[in-house]
Amino acid sequence: MTSLAQTLPAVRFAEGSLLRRVAAVLVGSALLAISAQITVPMYPVPMTMQTLAVLLIGAFCGWRLAAEIVLAYMLEAELGLPVLAQGKTGVATLVGPTGGYILGFLLAAAVVGWLAERGWHRTLIGLAASMLIGAVLVYLPGVPWLASFIGMEKTIAFGVMPFLIGDAVKAALAGAVVLAANRAMLRA
Repeated sequence: MTSLAQTLPAVRFAEGSLLRRVAAVLVGSALLAISAQITVPMYPVPMTMQTLAVLLIGAFCGWRLAAEIVLAYMLEAELGLPVLAQGKTGVATLVGPTGGYILGFLLAAAVVGWLAERGWHRTLIGLAASMLIGAVLVYLPGVPWLASFIGMEKTIAFGVMPFLIGDAVKAALAGAVVLAANRAMLRA
């Protein structure tokens, strides 16, 4: 059986010194911040590429490093850095209507990372299941959190339905990237 560092490239990079782990967290949180600024205009809020980044972070980093990256991202927002969607920042945004989805990023990254550590990304079915599970997990805290602000009917209509196809596409894209990376690692 291969070690975790052999199967997850970011873990391999981050092993060793504290400086390398901090660098991996900073690069990962920067990737997540950049993905938050890439938007597709939608009503009532634009769709971002954060879910894609979260799934990739989990798949390439394992659960611990992925969780550290998302927690760092959340801390950066709390400290006032404009890392959230549309350059938003601060505690008010983190506990506002979309805050549950941000919490879902943490859950999704950790679970996808945990599944990757157990080899789910080695088969097409496991990889697809992992990515879909991760995409769905973003909704787990996000939907009830948003519903506490606007009610469940509006949440389903405006916070779930418009995003399902886009999130499925992002999950498929994340899976394709992981599959391509796996193939490249096998050739190397």
